[in-house]
Amino acid sequence: MAMRLGDDSGDDNELHDINVTPFIDVMLVLLIIFMVAAPLATVDIKVNLPASSAKPQPRPEKPVYLTIKSDKQIFIGEEMVTHETMANVLDTLTQANKETTIFFQADKTVDYETLMSAMDSLRKAGYLKVGLVGMETVSTGG
Repeated sequence: MAMRLGDDSGDDNELHDINVTPFIDVMLVLLIIFMVAAPLATVDIKVNLPASSAKPQPRPEKPVYLTIKSDKQIFIGEEMVTHETMANVLDTLTQANKETTIFFQADKTVDYETLMSAMDSLRKAGYLKVGLVGMETVSTGG
């Protein structure tokens, strides 16, 4: 029995290398897809938050407070108002200056619907600058 080893003279030799061209094409397509989709997947919420070391803003000379009590009564300053009379009272207090910041405070038992209704009344009256008032918490260093 005779055997030929190492004879490369034949044209019917098979190549046993992996063709990586389709793999590279697929990887490039996936790279482009992820480059386009990545910015769309991030949440971009712009919020103007003060730093913790920021000094408090100077208080206006005559701040206008809109208060909602736990029984859903609405007050502007010391005067009780309704959603219908809110715009007239605000115009009187601010001399119709729609750029005035309205300081909004509410009892913690007031429901979300009541808060949003009051905010909607402010928006309809043209007062878009609203400052939310809350109690400061004392942090214990730790």
